[in-house]
Amino acid sequence: IRDRFMLSPQPHSLFVFGFLISNDGNTIITARSGWGVLYVKTSDNNYWTYFGIGIGNGASYTSLAGNANLTKVYGEKETSVVALDDVSVEFSENEFTAIMGASGSGKSTLLHCLAGLDRPTSGQIFLREQDISTLNDKQLTKIRRDSFGFVFQAFNLIPTLTAEENITLPASIAGRKPDMEWVKQVVETVDIGDRLTHRPNELSGGQQQRVAAARAMATKPEVIFADEPSGNLDSKSSKELLVFMKSVVEELNQTIIMVTHDPYAASFANRVVMLKDGRIASDLKKPNQEEIVAEVTALTNI
Repeated sequence: IRDRFMLSPQPHSLFVFGFLISNDGNTIITARSGWGVLYVKTSDNNYWTYFGIGIGNGASYTSLAGNANLTKVYGEKETSVVALDDVSVEFSENEFTAIMGASGSGKSTLLHCLAGLDRPTSGQIFLREQDISTLNDKQLTKIRRDSFGFVFQAFNLIPTLTAEENITLPASIAGRKPDMEWVKQVVETVDIGDRLTHRPNELSGGQQQRVAAARAMATKPEVIFADEPSGNLDSKSSKELLVFMKSVVEELNQTIIMVTHDPYAASFANRVVMLKDGRIASDLKKPNQEEIVAEVTALTNI
């Protein structure tokens, strides 16, 4: 077992590509793994479980070798542009992660690949144990509908529908009855209960974005992807949205991956992943706004 999982004989615990492996000197009786989940049972019957979404070379994950990579190239030969260059990253459940970087760093490309909106040139993309990079368009559509929620800079609300109808639209399209108890909880969290009968043109920009966020959550997605969600909002509405996004992770156990260029917006996240020239440059845990600004400045000056 130690050889298979590349563990040394010394007692230790470590994270490797989204898996929690515990080796405290006890005999490991069973170990069963797949991308996104690993169950380890020791002689004292303790269990550790860790879930994640990640990208890379799936052939390495059963041995946890760590040679993960994701590459996205646009164009060919002398006109080619490398948007992502050998990127490896994982995201844990119930976490708010911000992805930052200068224009052209690859942050939006990374988000689009993770969300199944774009296909990588090489490498693989995993949601738990499923490699979504191998799915056809119909299968990807189902994954995006059932497992992912989206919040974009543009609100993308249907103008002829009320706020409530916009929120429940994804379930209606899927031919499912919305879980109205969950929808009610989401509506209360985003504080738009008194605007449910209003159409988008009767709502402020901040209210429209909160409706869009509620729509993203209405189907209980495994991951919510947000691309510059506060980009079109004034400072007051932006703060309200970011506070809401943080609260749904902490109170409703949602998982959010957000692309932003704004250090203030990123400071609401539990984790900030910095990209530079298509590669991961740094990975900050619970940084404040000043620390994020300092890191951005440092990367810009490199």
